Amino acid sequence: MRIRTCLPADAAEVVALRALVHPYLVRGVDSTRHMIANPPPGEDWTAWVAEADGRVVGWASAYRNSQTSEPDFGEVSTLHVHPEHRGRGLGTGLLAAALDHLRTLRVRRVLTWSQPDSLPFARRHGFTPSRELRYSALDLRPAPPLPQPPPGVHLRSADEVDPRLVYQVDAAASLDEPGDVPTDAMGYDIWRYEVWDNPGLDRHASTLLEVDGTPAVVSLVKRDGERMWSAFTGTIPAYRGRGLAGLAKRAALHRAAAGGVTVAYTSNDEANRPMLAVNARLGYRPVASQWSCLRELT
Repeated sequence: MRIRTCLPADAAEVVALRALVHPYLVRGVDSTRHMIANPPPGEDWTAWVAEADGRVVGWASAYRNSQTSEPDFGEVSTLHVHPEHRGRGLGTGLLAAALDHLRTLRVRRVLTWSQPDSLPFARRHGFTPSRELRYSALDLRPAPPLPQPPPGVHLRSADEVDPRLVYQVDAAASLDEPGDVPTDAMGYDIWRYEVWDNPGLDRHASTLLEVDGTPAVVSLVKRDGERMWSAFTGTIPAYRGRGLAGLAKRAALHRAAAGGVTVAYTSNDEANRPMLAVNARLGYRPVASQWSCLRELT
């Protein structure tokens, strides 16, 4: 068994492992290979795999969070080990590699995510649970109908519009999204990398809603075959409380289902009651949860 830096050639095994441990997370092989080969700009992103008998059985990545104005903040993302290979120190080794990397970046606060049964591991390594994140799923068989917008409201496929319009709505709508870290410094370059140029983005299904010609809501879809991930659905504050987020998301789900998607996944902070209510009305049902966990890094 060994821990080593992840390579683009590992992408297929990494995706298969993630689908086993976190079936509600959606990132395809092309997206994963792209992320490994061309890391996000400005984040000093690095990933590692745990290998046993020549097979990938664990994964973790770490990076500086470039989407917040809070200084010296880093993240250890999606650390997980194959169930048959746990209890052998691989998780501890992956975490050590990730934290060592963040120390070289002079990171002082670290965020990671833990399934409920992994919280003892997180606590042993100095992390304190903070917030619960709910994962939900929606069966798209049969495909939901395309909603009919009211007068003055237009539903546009993202592939029909300037990506900067989508970015502007995304950035403005996410400013007050609940979480441990404010998303208040999302530059266009990192957004292009994370969202628009992501090989998994379904631009046709992703939807921009306009009110009297003004972009007001966005619902983004990332896809891996028949599975999709609602990457973000958000409304500019001035247009909230009018049912527009649900309208945009229904349109995105309709287009995704028409393109062959059979199941949709999403996540929400437990404090985000308005979006949880939207998803419940759409028929989403909880399938898993994770906890954000924080620690100081010395």
